[in-house]
Amino acid sequence: MLDEILTTIRSEPDVLVCVVGQTASGKTDLATRVAERAGGEIVTADSVQIYREFDVGSGKPSAEELARAPHHLVSTLDPMSPCDASRFVRLADAVIADVRARGRVPIVCGGTFLWVKALVQGLAPAPSADETVRARHREIVEREGRAVLHAALAKVDPESAARLHPNDVVRVSRALEVFETSGQKMSELHASHAFGGARHRAKLFAIRREPEELRARIERRVDAFLAAGWIDEVRGLLARGRADARAMGSVGYKEVAAHLRGEIAASELRASIVRATRIFARRQKTWLGHEPVVYT
Repeated sequence: MLDEILTTIRSEPDVLVCVVGQTASGKTDLATRVAERAGGEIVTADSVQIYREFDVGSGKPSAEELARAPHHLVSTLDPMSPCDASRFVRLADAVIADVRARGRVPIVCGGTFLWVKALVQGLAPAPSADETVRARHREIVEREGRAVLHAALAKVDPESAARLHPNDVVRVSRALEVFETSGQKMSELHASHAFGGARHRAKLFAIRREPEELRARIERRVDAFLAAGWIDEVRGLLARGRADARAMGSVGYKEVAAHLRGEIAASELRASIVRATRIFARRQKTWLGHEPVVYT
Protein backbone atom coordinates (compact mmCIF):
# COMPACT_ATOMS: atom_id res chain seq x y z
CA MET A 1 0.00 0.00 0.00
CA LEU A 2 2.79 2.43 0.90
CA ASP A 3 4.50 1.92 -2.46
CA GLU A 4 1.21 2.28 -4.33
CA ILE A 5 0.43 5.60 -2.65
CA LEU A 6 3.95 6.89 -3.29
CA THR A 7 3.65 5.90 -6.95
CA THR A 8 0.38 7.83 -7.18
CA ILE A 9 1.98 10.91 -5.64
CA ARG A 10 4.92 10.78 -8.03
CA SER A 11 2.92 10.04 -11.18
CA GLU A 12 -0.17 12.16 -10.44
CA PRO A 13 0.96 15.13 -8.36
CA ASP A 14 -2.41 16.88 -8.75
CA VAL A 15 -4.27 14.01 -7.08
CA LEU A 16 -5.31 14.53 -3.45
CA VAL A 17 -4.37 11.38 -1.55
CA CYS A 18 -6.88 10.43 1.17
CA VAL A 19 -6.09 7.71 3.71
CA VAL A 20 -9.41 6.45 5.04
CA GLY A 21 -10.62 3.24 6.66
CA GLN A 22 -12.22 1.80 9.75
CA THR A 23 -11.34 3.01 13.20
CA ALA A 24 -8.26 1.28 14.65
CA SER A 25 -7.20 0.06 11.20
CA GLY A 26 -3.94 2.02 11.27
CA LYS A 27 -4.73 5.13 9.21
CA THR A 28 -2.52 7.54 11.11
CA ASP A 29 0.52 5.27 10.99
CA LEU A 30 0.14 4.73 7.23
CA ALA A 31 -0.40 8.43 6.51
CA THR A 32 2.62 9.34 8.63
CA ARG A 33 4.85 6.89 6.76
CA VAL A 34 3.62 8.28 3.45
CA ALA A 35 4.30 11.84 4.59
CA GLU A 36 7.83 10.94 5.67
CA ARG A 37 8.66 9.42 2.30
CA ALA A 38 6.85 11.94 0.09
CA GLY A 39 7.57 15.25 1.79
CA GLY A 40 3.97 15.39 2.91
CA GLU A 41 1.85 17.03 5.56
CA ILE A 42 -1.29 15.45 7.00
CA VAL A 43 -4.69 17.14 6.95
CA THR A 44 -6.73 15.45 9.67
CA ALA A 45 -10.36 14.64 8.83
CA ASP A 46 -11.60 13.61 12.27
CA SER A 47 -14.60 15.22 13.94
CA VAL A 48 -13.20 14.66 17.45
CA GLN A 49 -9.48 15.27 16.95
CA ILE A 50 -10.29 18.72 15.57
CA TYR A 51 -11.27 19.83 19.09
CA ARG A 52 -8.95 20.88 21.87
CA GLU A 53 -9.21 19.02 25.21
CA PHE A 54 -10.55 15.82 23.60
CA ASP A 55 -7.15 14.17 23.51
CA VAL A 56 -6.90 10.69 25.02
CA GLY A 57 -10.02 9.10 23.59
CA SER A 58 -9.80 10.63 20.14
CA GLY A 59 -6.58 8.86 19.20
CA LYS A 60 -4.75 12.06 18.34
CA PRO A 61 -1.33 11.54 16.78
CA SER A 62 1.38 10.84 19.30
CA ALA A 63 4.34 13.13 19.96
CA GLU A 64 6.45 10.77 17.85
CA GLU A 65 4.01 10.94 14.93
CA LEU A 66 3.84 14.72 15.17
CA ALA A 67 7.62 14.87 15.08
CA ARG A 68 7.73 12.65 11.99
CA ALA A 69 5.17 14.66 9.97
CA PRO A 70 3.16 17.87 10.44
CA HIS A 71 -0.51 17.28 11.23
CA HIS A 72 -3.01 20.05 10.47
CA LEU A 73 -6.47 20.61 11.99
CA VAL A 74 -5.65 18.68 15.17
CA SER A 75 -6.78 20.57 18.31
CA THR A 76 -7.84 23.50 16.13
CA LEU A 77 -11.24 24.38 17.60
CA ASP A 78 -12.65 25.23 21.01
CA PRO A 79 -14.65 22.28 22.37
CA MET A 80 -17.90 24.24 22.29
CA SER A 81 -17.41 25.56 18.76
CA PRO A 82 -19.71 23.88 16.22
CA CYS A 83 -18.07 22.25 13.24
CA ASP A 84 -19.96 20.58 10.43
CA ALA A 85 -18.80 19.27 7.07
CA SER A 86 -19.01 22.66 5.40
CA ARG A 87 -16.80 24.30 8.01
CA PHE A 88 -14.32 21.46 7.81
CA VAL A 89 -14.17 21.86 4.02
CA ARG A 90 -13.34 25.55 4.37
CA LEU A 91 -10.60 24.82 6.90
CA ALA A 92 -9.17 21.91 4.93
CA ASP A 93 -9.19 23.79 1.61
CA ALA A 94 -7.10 26.56 3.17
CA VAL A 95 -4.59 24.06 4.59
CA ILE A 96 -4.35 22.09 1.34
CA ALA A 97 -3.69 25.28 -0.64
CA ASP A 98 -1.02 26.38 1.83
CA VAL A 99 0.71 22.99 1.85
CA ARG A 100 0.83 22.89 -1.94
CA ALA A 101 2.02 26.51 -2.16
CA ARG A 102 5.03 25.51 -0.07
CA GLY A 103 5.85 22.65 -2.43
CA ARG A 104 4.71 19.98 -0.01
CA VAL A 105 2.19 17.14 -0.47
CA PRO A 106 -1.16 17.27 1.37
CA ILE A 107 -2.40 13.91 2.65
CA VAL A 108 -5.94 13.80 4.02
CA CYS A 109 -6.31 11.24 6.81
CA GLY A 110 -9.32 10.41 8.92
CA GLY A 111 -12.41 8.37 9.58
CA THR A 112 -15.10 11.06 9.41
CA PHE A 113 -16.14 9.98 5.95
CA LEU A 114 -18.83 12.62 5.43
CA TRP A 115 -16.12 15.25 5.81
CA VAL A 116 -13.82 13.50 3.36
CA LYS A 117 -16.64 13.08 0.86
CA ALA A 118 -17.70 16.71 1.24
CA LEU A 119 -14.11 17.85 0.73
CA VAL A 120 -13.67 15.80 -2.42
CA GLN A 121 -17.13 15.93 -3.98
CA GLY A 122 -19.02 18.81 -2.38
CA LEU A 123 -22.09 19.13 -0.20
CA ALA A 124 -25.78 18.95 -0.95
CA PRO A 125 -27.35 22.43 -1.20
CA ALA A 126 -29.47 23.28 1.84
CA PRO A 127 -31.30 26.31 3.27
CA SER A 128 -29.34 28.87 5.25
CA ALA A 129 -29.31 28.72 9.03
CA ASP A 130 -32.28 30.19 10.85
CA GLU A 131 -31.29 31.32 14.33
CA THR A 132 -34.91 31.68 15.44
CA VAL A 133 -35.59 28.03 14.64
CA ARG A 134 -32.37 26.93 16.31
CA ALA A 135 -33.18 28.89 19.46
CA ARG A 136 -36.58 27.18 19.60
CA HIS A 137 -34.91 23.79 19.27
CA ARG A 138 -32.53 24.61 22.11
CA GLU A 139 -35.49 25.53 24.29
CA ILE A 140 -37.13 22.18 23.51
CA VAL A 141 -33.97 20.33 24.48
CA GLU A 142 -33.58 22.29 27.72
CA ARG A 143 -37.24 21.93 28.65
CA GLU A 144 -38.11 18.45 27.41
CA GLY A 145 -34.86 16.70 26.54
CA ARG A 146 -32.93 15.63 23.48
CA ALA A 147 -35.13 12.63 22.77
CA VAL A 148 -38.11 14.91 22.14
CA LEU A 149 -36.27 16.86 19.45
CA HIS A 150 -35.11 13.61 17.86
CA ALA A 151 -38.67 12.27 17.90
CA ALA A 152 -39.86 15.42 16.12
CA LEU A 153 -37.29 14.78 13.39
CA ALA A 154 -38.33 11.12 13.13
CA LYS A 155 -41.89 12.18 12.29
CA VAL A 156 -40.88 14.30 9.29
CA ASP A 157 -37.60 12.72 8.15
CA PRO A 158 -37.26 9.17 9.49
CA GLU A 159 -34.20 8.46 7.31
CA SER A 160 -32.22 11.30 8.86
CA ALA A 161 -33.45 10.39 12.34
CA ALA A 162 -32.28 6.81 11.88
CA ARG A 163 -28.84 8.07 10.90
CA LEU A 164 -28.47 10.51 13.81
CA HIS A 165 -28.16 9.74 17.52
CA PRO A 166 -30.55 11.68 19.81
CA ASN A 167 -27.52 13.10 21.63
CA ASP A 168 -26.24 14.68 18.41
CA VAL A 169 -28.35 17.77 19.03
CA VAL A 170 -26.56 19.96 16.50
CA ARG A 171 -27.17 17.65 13.54
CA VAL A 172 -30.67 16.69 14.66
CA SER A 173 -31.57 20.36 14.96
CA ARG A 174 -30.08 21.10 11.55
CA ALA A 175 -32.03 18.32 9.82
CA LEU A 176 -35.25 19.45 11.49
CA GLU A 177 -34.45 23.07 10.65
CA VAL A 178 -34.09 22.21 6.96
CA PHE A 179 -37.52 20.60 6.91
CA GLU A 180 -39.19 23.36 8.90
CA THR A 181 -37.77 26.17 6.78
CA SER A 182 -38.01 24.56 3.34
CA GLY A 183 -40.34 21.59 3.54
CA GLN A 184 -37.51 19.41 2.21
CA LYS A 185 -36.02 16.41 3.97
CA MET A 186 -32.32 16.52 4.56
CA SER A 187 -32.13 12.85 3.55
CA GLU A 188 -33.75 13.64 0.21
CA LEU A 189 -31.41 16.57 -0.40
CA HIS A 190 -28.42 14.31 0.13
CA ALA A 191 -29.87 11.57 -2.07
CA SER A 192 -30.72 13.91 -4.94
CA HIS A 193 -27.34 15.62 -4.81
CA ALA A 194 -25.49 12.31 -4.35
CA PHE A 195 -22.33 14.34 -3.78
CA GLY A 196 -22.12 14.54 -7.53
CA GLY A 197 -19.65 17.39 -7.91
CA ALA A 198 -15.89 17.14 -7.97
CA ARG A 199 -13.98 19.65 -5.87
CA HIS A 200 -10.67 17.80 -5.80
CA ARG A 201 -9.27 15.08 -8.01
CA ALA A 202 -8.71 12.51 -5.30
CA LYS A 203 -7.83 8.89 -4.68
CA LEU A 204 -8.92 7.03 -1.54
CA PHE A 205 -6.72 4.40 0.09
CA ALA A 206 -7.66 2.14 3.00
CA ILE A 207 -6.14 -0.67 5.03
CA ARG A 208 -8.22 -3.84 4.97
CA ARG A 209 -8.40 -5.71 8.27
CA GLU A 210 -10.13 -9.02 8.81
CA PRO A 211 -12.98 -8.81 11.37
CA GLU A 212 -11.17 -10.66 14.17
CA GLU A 213 -7.99 -8.70 13.60
CA LEU A 214 -9.88 -5.42 13.70
CA ARG A 215 -11.72 -6.48 16.85
CA ALA A 216 -8.41 -7.23 18.58
CA ARG A 217 -7.02 -3.86 17.46
CA ILE A 218 -10.13 -2.10 18.78
CA GLU A 219 -9.80 -3.85 22.12
CA ARG A 220 -6.12 -2.91 22.41
CA ARG A 221 -6.97 0.68 21.48
CA VAL A 222 -9.69 0.93 24.13
CA ASP A 223 -7.40 -0.61 26.76
CA ALA A 224 -4.64 1.85 25.89
CA PHE A 225 -6.97 4.84 26.11
CA LEU A 226 -8.37 3.75 29.47
CA ALA A 227 -4.86 3.15 30.82
CA ALA A 228 -3.82 6.60 29.59
CA GLY A 229 -6.45 8.33 31.73
CA TRP A 230 -9.52 8.54 29.51
CA ILE A 231 -11.94 8.50 32.44
CA ASP A 232 -10.10 11.33 34.19
CA GLU A 233 -10.05 13.29 30.94
CA VAL A 234 -13.83 13.03 30.57
CA ARG A 235 -14.32 13.84 34.26
CA GLY A 236 -12.33 17.03 33.71
CA LEU A 237 -14.29 17.89 30.57
CA LEU A 238 -17.59 17.54 32.40
CA ALA A 239 -16.29 19.64 35.28
CA ARG A 240 -15.42 22.39 32.78
CA GLY A 241 -18.93 22.43 31.35
CA ARG A 242 -18.29 20.36 28.21
CA ALA A 243 -21.27 18.01 28.63
CA ASP A 244 -22.99 19.49 25.57
CA ALA A 245 -19.88 19.65 23.40
CA ARG A 246 -20.46 17.88 20.09
CA ALA A 247 -17.46 15.61 20.62
CA MET A 248 -18.93 14.37 23.91
CA GLY A 249 -21.49 12.45 21.86
CA SER A 250 -18.81 10.55 19.94
CA VAL A 251 -18.07 6.86 20.34
CA GLY A 252 -16.34 6.16 23.62
CA TYR A 253 -16.72 9.61 25.11
CA LYS A 254 -20.45 9.03 25.29
CA GLU A 255 -19.96 5.77 27.19
CA VAL A 256 -17.36 7.19 29.59
CA ALA A 257 -19.65 10.14 30.35
CA ALA A 258 -22.52 7.72 30.98
CA HIS A 259 -20.29 5.77 33.37
CA LEU A 260 -19.47 8.94 35.30
CA ARG A 261 -23.20 9.66 35.56
CA GLY A 262 -23.68 6.22 37.09
CA GLU A 263 -25.45 4.77 34.04
CA ILE A 264 -22.74 2.24 33.11
CA ALA A 265 -20.98 0.18 35.79
CA ALA A 266 -17.20 0.24 35.94
CA SER A 267 -17.18 -3.50 35.22
CA GLU A 268 -19.18 -2.92 32.01
CA LEU A 269 -17.45 0.19 30.69
CA ARG A 270 -14.74 -1.48 28.59
CA ALA A 271 -17.20 -3.84 26.94
CA SER A 272 -19.61 -0.98 26.23
CA ILE A 273 -16.93 1.07 24.50
CA VAL A 274 -15.67 -1.90 22.50
CA ARG A 275 -19.22 -2.74 21.41
CA ALA A 276 -19.98 0.84 20.36
CA THR A 277 -16.67 1.08 18.51
CA ARG A 278 -17.32 -2.15 16.62
CA ILE A 279 -20.77 -0.91 15.57
CA PHE A 280 -19.19 2.31 14.36
CA ALA A 281 -16.54 0.34 12.44
CA ARG A 282 -19.26 -1.69 10.72
CA ARG A 283 -20.94 1.53 9.60
CA GLN A 284 -17.62 2.74 8.25
CA LYS A 285 -17.23 -0.52 6.34
CA THR A 286 -20.65 0.00 4.76
CA TRP A 287 -19.64 3.49 3.63
CA LEU A 288 -16.36 2.20 2.23
CA GLY A 289 -18.27 -0.38 0.24
CA HIS A 290 -19.95 2.38 -1.77
CA GLU A 291 -16.79 4.31 -2.58
CA PRO A 292 -13.95 3.73 -5.08
CA VAL A 293 -11.44 2.83 -2.39
CA VAL A 294 -8.09 1.19 -3.10
CA TYR A 295 -7.35 -1.43 -0.43
CA THR A 296 -4.04 -2.75 0.74
